[in-house]
Amino acid sequence: MALITKIREKSGVAAAAIAISLVLFLIGSDIFQGKSSLFGGSSQEVGNIAGESILIQDFQKKVEEATANYTAQTGKGPSEQEATMIRDQVWNQYVLDIAYKKEFDALGLRVSEEELIDMVQGNYIHPSVRQQFTNPQTGQFDKSFVIQFLKNLKTMPAQQQQGWASFEKSIAQDRIRAKYENLMRMSNYVTQADAAKEYQAQTSKFNARFLYVPFFSVSDSTVKVTDSQLEDYLAKHKDQYKGTNTRSIQYATFPVIPTKQDTAEFYSQIKKLAKDLAVAPNDSAFAMLNSDVRTPYLLPYAEIPEVVKTQLGTFQVGGIYGPFKEGLTYSIYKYGGVKKDSLFTMRASHILIAPANKSDSAKAQARQRAEAILTQVKGGGSFETLAQMNGMDGTAQNGGDLGYFKNNGSMVKSFEKELFGYNGVGLMPSVIETDFGFHVVKVTDAKTNTSYKLAAINKTIAPSQATLDKIFTQADAFANANGTQAAFEVAIKKDKNIIMMRAERLLENSSAINNLSNAREIVRWAFDDNTSIGDGSKKVFEQDNQYIVAYLTGKTEKENVKVNDFREELTAMVRNQMKCEQISTKLAGIKGTLEQIAQKYGAGALVESVQDITLSAGMLNTAGPDAIALGRIAGLKNGKRSSVFVGENGVFIAEKTNSMEAPALADYSVYKNQIQSMNLQRTSFYINEAIKENAKIEDKRYKFY
Repeated sequence: MALITKIREKSGVAAAAIAISLVLFLIGSDIFQGKSSLFGGSSQEVGNIAGESILIQDFQKKVEEATANYTAQTGKGPSEQEATMIRDQVWNQYVLDIAYKKEFDALGLRVSEEELIDMVQGNYIHPSVRQQFTNPQTGQFDKSFVIQFLKNLKTMPAQQQQGWASFEKSIAQDRIRAKYENLMRMSNYVTQADAAKEYQAQTSKFNARFLYVPFFSVSDSTVKVTDSQLEDYLAKHKDQYKGTNTRSIQYATFPVIPTKQDTAEFYSQIKKLAKDLAVAPNDSAFAMLNSDVRTPYLLPYAEIPEVVKTQLGTFQVGGIYGPFKEGLTYSIYKYGGVKKDSLFTMRASHILIAPANKSDSAKAQARQRAEAILTQVKGGGSFETLAQMNGMDGTAQNGGDLGYFKNNGSMVKSFEKELFGYNGVGLMPSVIETDFGFHVVKVTDAKTNTSYKLAAINKTIAPSQATLDKIFTQADAFANANGTQAAFEVAIKKDKNIIMMRAERLLENSSAINNLSNAREIVRWAFDDNTSIGDGSKKVFEQDNQYIVAYLTGKTEKENVKVNDFREELTAMVRNQMKCEQISTKLAGIKGTLEQIAQKYGAGALVESVQDITLSAGMLNTAGPDAIALGRIAGLKNGKRSSVFVGENGVFIAEKTNSMEAPALADYSVYKNQIQSMNLQRTSFYINEAIKENAKIEDKRYKFY
């Protein structure tokens, strides 16, 4: 924080401490139990789940326990982002313990002592136990490790014993949840009629001609929408527009950029470090001690920055190279030669096809689909495009890229064995099967075990304290001179150098605002009960090498939905309704062929035709995949014309010219399995949403964090 801020924060500390001590003496310890009438017990509530109030002190205690566990496991305290994740985990545990448990109890679901023992050391070991007790020599789960651990458990420190108790509780809850979800899945049933309908939708085809007048063909400026029309539309469609607590802000940013003097001093520092690195007796230790961002001394080729790779071939042992620039970080290197590593590194991409379930037929279908994709790639198809279209894991959106990885058990054993047994780059000749499914794989960087000795000093150029104080003074003066949104808007009109940004509909628990990654302090200010629309923050917020002055411009409330909350969406819907009436009325009064009607209608009317269209995946040219229009056209008899009807984005008159009905099948199990598989994939999500809605969850964490 800038020096001026520190001075301000220190002033008045003594007086504040005395005042706080006096208040605490008068009201006693009840304030810490959420019972104080001075502040009101409700102010201590961090949330409410299924009618049960969660107090901040109870919640914070669990957060502190989870944080201590995290620190013990990782050897470091959590970052701001990790702290947010820990609070989310604690909150989700409350949801599980309260909302989910009510559902479990209602059905009598539980995990017996015998079942828990079986999950830990019996015949059906829980996956988490298998993961924790892997023999490092074989890479396989070893039950004897579990038994030995449990024998010694009572002699272990209390913290470890508590950790194991929490672990057992978590796997028991996981098993109960699995039982509950399996019950719900078993209730998922697809009829023969549904399967036949899906078959027809995918297989039956039709040809058609249609006249189409899109809504966008009528200029928005010619259709005036009134507030009363918006109010009427909202009243009739309340179920579609759910209220949410949000805040909208404008803010001025004051970037803190290193000055020329800061840059000159930084370069002098880099030059001195380069000279010292050249003669340092322990170059790797010296580099580590003097780096803002530490990097390992031994680096595989894959992990060397691209800007360094381009010159790596010219490096001589003992030489100093750089500085190399990446963003605001400058790096200098001392090269120490190469070393052969015991582990290999490679890079690959994959397309995962997972079976719908564990049955042999589902696996056979998944394998068949994966092999068909492999054939497409061999025939010249784009691997990345096919991965995006077919991949069934998180890598699909990145074209299947797995990045760089080592043969250290980070991948499934069967997958790792196949890939590191392959030499060179390119498409692997056959599909790989793992517990996750079937993989089509392309090696993008061949395996290598060569590591490079690079002692790297990485320094990030930063503004000096004098620069920080200067910019803070400017931001503070601006905040004091422009305390309201109205004053702010006048100021930015006068001074074109002020950078103004907007953030619409921030949620209560948002941690980011546009490109500001850790902006919880600003969000909390916006949601403070004492902040009104038009208020300025008065306080200057420090965010990512810039200072922020914020202004509250709007708010929406969960329990009070207003037109302004959805003005743009509502206006578009009402405007389209008005366009629809205008277009439909005009079309209804015109006779003749589709071409004649289009000619008489004038600009905007299109006559198009489609061939071999299916109901499930049809595209109507300009109109796109208009589900309403597809259904109406598919339902016409051959040679018949529809009346004027409204689609999703325009108005139609359609003629069905021909159709090819799919023949009836004796067995629709393939289509039945498709529908069932899709339903099963959604089950967990639907269960979670239904339980949370039924529990009427109120999350008030935003008031405290």
